[in-house]
Amino acid sequence: MQWPRWKTVGGTLLRVTVVWAVSTLTMLALAGILPDFRLQSADGDSTTRIAVTAASGAGAFGVLSALVWPALVRALLLVPAFVLGLLVFFLNGSLLLVALSLIPDGRGQVEPETAVVVAAVMSAASSATSTALAVRDDGAYRRRLARLAYRRHRRGGLPGAPPWRGRPAAGRAHPGTPDTAPGTVFLQLDGVGHDLLRAALRERPATRGRARPRPPLMETLAAWEGTTHTLTRWRTDWSSQTGASQLGILHGSNEDVPAFRWYEKDTGELMISNRPTSAAELQRRAAARAGHPGLLAEDGASRGNLFTGGADQLALVLSVAGRRGRHNRSRAGYFAYFSDPANATRTAGSFVAEVCREIGQSTRAKLRRERPRVRRGGLYPFIRAFATVVERDVVVAAVIGDMLAGRGAVYADLVAYDEVAHHSGPYSRDTHQVLRRLDRSIKLIAKAARHAPRPYRFVLLSDHGQTPGETFAAQYGLTLEDLVRAGCGLPVPRRAGRTRSGAEARAAARVALHRPEETHEREQAPAGAPPAGPDATATTPGPRPPAPTPAPTTAPTAKPPAAEPVATLPATDPAEPPSATTPAEPQRRRGRPGPLVLGSGNLGLISFPDVPHRLTREEIDRRHPALLHTLAEHPGIGFLLVRSARHGPVVLGAHGSEHHLATGHVVGASPLTPFGPGAAEAVLRTDGFPHVADIMVNSAYDPRTGEVHAFEEQIGSHGGLGGDQSHAFLLWPSELSPPTADGTELVGAERVHQVLRRWLAEAERSASGHRSADPLPAAERLAEPVDESPITPRVTGAFSTTEPVAQDKSR
Repeated sequence: MQWPRWKTVGGTLLRVTVVWAVSTLTMLALAGILPDFRLQSADGDSTTRIAVTAASGAGAFGVLSALVWPALVRALLLVPAFVLGLLVFFLNGSLLLVALSLIPDGRGQVEPETAVVVAAVMSAASSATSTALAVRDDGAYRRRLARLAYRRHRRGGLPGAPPWRGRPAAGRAHPGTPDTAPGTVFLQLDGVGHDLLRAALRERPATRGRARPRPPLMETLAAWEGTTHTLTRWRTDWSSQTGASQLGILHGSNEDVPAFRWYEKDTGELMISNRPTSAAELQRRAAARAGHPGLLAEDGASRGNLFTGGADQLALVLSVAGRRGRHNRSRAGYFAYFSDPANATRTAGSFVAEVCREIGQSTRAKLRRERPRVRRGGLYPFIRAFATVVERDVVVAAVIGDMLAGRGAVYADLVAYDEVAHHSGPYSRDTHQVLRRLDRSIKLIAKAARHAPRPYRFVLLSDHGQTPGETFAAQYGLTLEDLVRAGCGLPVPRRAGRTRSGAEARAAARVALHRPEETHEREQAPAGAPPAGPDATATTPGPRPPAPTPAPTTAPTAKPPAAEPVATLPATDPAEPPSATTPAEPQRRRGRPGPLVLGSGNLGLISFPDVPHRLTREEIDRRHPALLHTLAEHPGIGFLLVRSARHGPVVLGAHGSEHHLATGHVVGASPLTPFGPGAAEAVLRTDGFPHVADIMVNSAYDPRTGEVHAFEEQIGSHGGLGGDQSHAFLLWPSELSPPTADGTELVGAERVHQVLRRWLAEAERSASGHRSADPLPAAERLAEPVDESPITPRVTGAFSTTEPVAQDKSR
């Protein structure tokens, strides 16, 4: 049934009038509070005259915001996202100054700095009012969805499907076969391990003065689990990090991804998973091995990920960050979100609040002398705010836009928890607030799905967990690089530098700043070392002396004086000149002796670039007789993986223990025992990769404390074996088939990819007569989503759909 045109126009006029009235009242209140803002002439005016002045100023500001703001944002699209976010306040204030200048007789006057505050408050008030009215008005949703469906029909996105004419009554199927098949939204909670999620879904003990237990940290997911959804654990590969896991999940193959960063001898390239050029190459290789473009190739969208998954709808995807063009630029998603001044104001304010929150939390940790602890100064507060506010808001907006567009499959990565846990610890109080805000974002997405032109299923998953522990350098007073140099008989520097975290948020922030690649890194290594990419802990010693000093049989473990901060070797050091070597010079690099040491969480890789093939255990012993013994006997090392010419892949541990993976023969106690079942299979698989390092090093793991020692500046780490980092989760709709038919544990990202593809196929098969399963509790379904579902209509930008506002309630 078509809505009468007079009713449509009348509803629109009513909403505009209410928003105008709220803006006018807000302006009057601010004029009474702020001394530098007045709405009357110098001689004074009547109350009626002041009200008319306020209404005129609010109306002019609203019209200018609606007409000028989108053009301003489009003109500033090439400005880095960080800078654009900070310009929001200035631009809003400028529009208000222009609006007040249009009031006759100079009755509206405000100082420029006060105009910024007035504009921000007015934008927030009008946006909240408009959102509440729009969410309550189902007719407004139906009309917007009808326009969206019509545009998609004209583009050929829904062949043969009639335009969408609103949400059907309960029990009735959606019109048209394409819209009848339920869509699937995959939400990846980066770094959230299975056990941590399970704890976040349980009621918490009551605090002093409270008789009742506190609600779960993630109340929305707690309501889903056990009712509409089932929680399942899956085990990652040895390389328990986003690059390997997400590549396997989205593209079906993570073959030859031994770590977060590694050196490839045949090309002389240093591969880093969160470097755009490396991500693009990994995606190309995975698609070639799997024989298909990816999980999202059929009407899919990829949001905030390292890889595309074969989707043609992309936003904030790292593997295409280096491309240029209107349809594939990774920053295009920012325009679709920030084109709404209310979105920009809210996110910018939340960004500033998050920076202050991080500074306060890090100061508190320092004053309390909490251990473990890493440095959290410099740019880190801004990196954290980008991950927990800007990237989250833009990704959530994109997902809601995709659902309102009726896309078949959406995969989005929310990196907020992973970024904070690296520096605050996986179980710290700092992460609790992040989990609560992630839960609210999921609730917002779920509510928005009820207004989509097709039913949606929600699959939540993680790519890995995180394991706590003091860094290797802080625990033992030397870095892995120092230990390798000692084992090779090379001088060990008295003071080590720091390695920056390799978390995904840092790379995403560089992309937002139009700096997808860091090409001017300076290294700690002497001349001739391979260049380090972003976040790389890569150094090579200089030429070996003719007669090297015999290495100690036991590595030093004494800590240095407390005045000297110790961490892993840096990618930049002011004392060293920039390296002249580039990745295009593999032949020159091979001719220089010395090991290249890389850290990926608690997984270390040692390569000898001067040898074109993988060194065997026997060759390493001839070159550096004490190296393997020095590493294996160190208390911070759990095990080594080397390849023996005689026994094949061999795992070495302390006290001469060995585990021959090819035959299963064990000498002494297996070094893999503390790492649990499946460790041998995971290590053996990695040994078969073409670009595995000469020596693979996994830090020690203490099952009693559940701690490892990262070779990077992270007190919550992942990348190797040991603890919760290897145990990710799947929270899937119970109506789908189980991940494994026999109930056995799901192992490896490639198998997760197969499960997700099966679920997408089941969605297509269930198209006939399917009814959407609403995962929200009954009480939530009955309540009108006012404050929790702030969605602002915006039919423009890269998503070509209705764009939402992801509200941050943490301020």
